[in-house]
Amino acid sequence: MASSFTRMMSGRNTAVVLASIGASTLASGYLMTDSGVTAQERMKMYPPSADFPDLRKHNNCMAAALTPGIYGRLRDKMTPNNWTLDQCIQTGVDNPGHPFIKTVGMVAGDEESYEVFAELFDPVIKDRHNGYDPRTMKHPTDLDASKITNGTFDDRYVLSSRVRTGRSIRGLSLPPACSRSERREVERVTVMALAGLKGDLAGRYYSLSSMTEQEQQRLIDDHFLFDKPVSPLLTCAGMARDWPDARGIWHNNEKTFLIWVNEEDHTRVISMEKGGNMKRVFERFCKGLKEVERLIQERGWEFMWNERLGYILTCPSNLGTGLRAGVHVRLPNLSKDSRFSKILDNLRLQKRGTGGVDTAATGDTFDISNLDRLGKSEVELVQLVVDGVNYLIECEKRLERGQDIKVPAPLVQFRR
Repeated sequence: MASSFTRMMSGRNTAVVLASIGASTLASGYLMTDSGVTAQERMKMYPPSADFPDLRKHNNCMAAALTPGIYGRLRDKMTPNNWTLDQCIQTGVDNPGHPFIKTVGMVAGDEESYEVFAELFDPVIKDRHNGYDPRTMKHPTDLDASKITNGTFDDRYVLSSRVRTGRSIRGLSLPPACSRSERREVERVTVMALAGLKGDLAGRYYSLSSMTEQEQQRLIDDHFLFDKPVSPLLTCAGMARDWPDARGIWHNNEKTFLIWVNEEDHTRVISMEKGGNMKRVFERFCKGLKEVERLIQERGWEFMWNERLGYILTCPSNLGTGLRAGVHVRLPNLSKDSRFSKILDNLRLQKRGTGGVDTAATGDTFDISNLDRLGKSEVELVQLVVDGVNYLIECEKRLERGQDIKVPAPLVQFRR
């Protein structure tokens, strides 16, 4: 049976109808109900100004960089995997701010996102990475742990040490955009490669799908496993789709070398242990990371990398090294000093709660780590943390003795 719309349009009163409600309005309504029109084609029926997001109350890097002009030039572009600008920025539109950190406000859906939408990504990267220009600068990499000096902290202050990074497998979409089959391929390739680790790196893979709720929570509480998808930054970016399908954790027998699979990135590589021996943690990190990359390459795959952006990851904040070297450190006196935040800023360090990025610090224990990822090598960033944390501990000791402390001069950001 013909629809009422079809009967109306075929009748002698068509001209009257079009004139009374407006031909363009009716045509638009008809097209938008036509199942043959794609979402991208429907969007193009409106000017970019009609789609520009309301960012007046937002405080993230994307909101600061996005202009109507940039949006107009990029809105209708797509990567070869059909990822769009609006998908890149959705998490920043949905999350105006964060209580503890200034967020980036956008993610990549694939390696090509950083080129197709470079007009927005580049200023966001420059903002987040303190002036690093991805058009004119090159990113260094260095995994020689023997170069680290004074890398053992006073255990009376440092409770644990950790170094992590991420790696993405070239040719597969990143977690915000990947299909189920791509996500499962990431898991298959990664787990197959990790089976080749030997000696003190040998271990096994644990799939989230096969864990009980209690087993998952115990690993989360012990800071081994990533949290359940509760962060709106993650869910709004599309990274929690199909949870927990094809997600899991691999760790060695001592639980000092871990690989997360398909959380925010394809993989997160982590070296950690109790106490303050950061140099040993970094040595294990470098050794394990090199082995993982070798095993991936043996199977015909490679990691996403280029000389301007370093290692390519989902969030622009993790480009370059993707490295966060951090310690849980007790600073009961320094944390109460009004100069604490300024000291951290000048040392290019950031503080978080010990429960992760979405937690506030409680008591006198903080998660202190490097603020930067891009423009300095892995060795430089770990040494920056080593020197900075040693300075914080020295300040704490001076305050214990009733002595004054000084705010250090700001560090030079990176070599140009």
